[in-house]
Amino acid sequence: MNKTILIVDDEVHIRVLMEQILEDLEDEGVELLTATNGVDALEMIRSEQPDLVFLDVMMPKMNGFEVCQTVKQNAALQGTYIIMLTAKGQEFDQKQGREVGANLYMTKPFDPDEILEKAAEVLALAL
Repeated sequence: MNKTILIVDDEVHIRVLMEQILEDLEDEGVELLTATNGVDALEMIRSEQPDLVFLDVMMPKMNGFEVCQTVKQNAALQGTYIIMLTAKGQEFDQKQGREVGANLYMTKPFDPDEILEKAAEVLALAL
């Protein structure tokens, strides 16, 4: 069964960077999907049911906290592993991320190796 990663960020350069970081996983059969806002992200999570979501916090239409909370409250989607990626690294923001059910909270700028290692770990892939 193929694994799927959804990258959600309203900034195109972040999406492209994330795709470049994670493209090695495509050799392992991982499909990379992207969304540019929270509303589209939620639709994709419902339809595609990705194994892993890298979710930006500050986005138009619906922020990452709202998306995460909606996903985690849906019994069918609770297994979705969500990593919040944000420039907002304050303890308050991290606490809010935990409260809405994020599995992990990473701040920008992030370490590409850490992103790749975490993705491989979550998807149980050997790199």
